Amino acid sequence: MAQYIIDNTDDERSHAAFLNAYLKSVGGTPVNLNKFRTLPSSQATGAKQIGRLTNLMNLTVDTSFWLRYRSHKNPDFGDTFGQFIKIVNRPAIPPHDFPMGSDQIQAIANTATFHFPSIEQGGSSLYSTLGQFVTDRTVLKIMFGIGGAEVNHFAIWHDKAGNAPPVSVPGVTFPDMEDFNGDSTRQNNLIMPEPCNFIAENLPDCSVIRPASKQQSGAVAAVNFLTSSNLFQGQSQAFFDFIAQLAQAADAATA
Repeated sequence: MAQYIIDNTDDERSHAAFLNAYLKSVGGTPVNLNKFRTLPSSQATGAKQIGRLTNLMNLTVDTSFWLRYRSHKNPDFGDTFGQFIKIVNRPAIPPHDFPMGSDQIQAIANTATFHFPSIEQGGSSLYSTLGQFVTDRTVLKIMFGIGGAEVNHFAIWHDKAGNAPPVSVPGVTFPDMEDFNGDSTRQNNLIMPEPCNFIAENLPDCSVIRPASKQQSGAVAAVNFLTSSNLFQGQSQAFFDFIAQLAQAADAATA
């Protein structure tokens, strides 16, 4: 898992650097969020004391993807899904030192394990959504290329989440994933998207990334989703105004 975290980080940094370089090459303005790196770091031993963009101390993780991708339903058709595991106001990194191997550390690791696919499903759906409005061939190539990497990330983290060990601490309980063997709605290794409604209800079900509509998974929807998870808790109003402006521009783009 440590190697996957390193690789995922490298991938995302390459995406940000490439997109900014591409924007500059076509006369656009690169995006720089450094002035918003103001959130405190963890106080655990070894944590770098640098300003952060994100807050991983009080996450509410959306685990509905677990049920969505094992179902034959699609949010684009009005279908809704509950939470597989209720992870509310939980840290995904140690806020301070805990004993090695303690239940508290395991619960934090499990929270992070479900946070990863929760975030990455937003990436895969976002590229599928915005790609529908692209007309420029180079931009379309970028959408397919980066979007494909995001789908790969989601599949890997989805699979890794199925290996989360059972643990219970005050505020959250992670079940024994092996207990769901034989349950097609929850089994841990059923990570391939089940066929679902796609395009029109009179067409056959199809295995797809979903949702893929601007209302459900456009840039504004993605920002709202991340904000609701408390990922940006503590950020300034200027930050929220800035990312809202970026998201609105992305949803309105037709390049």
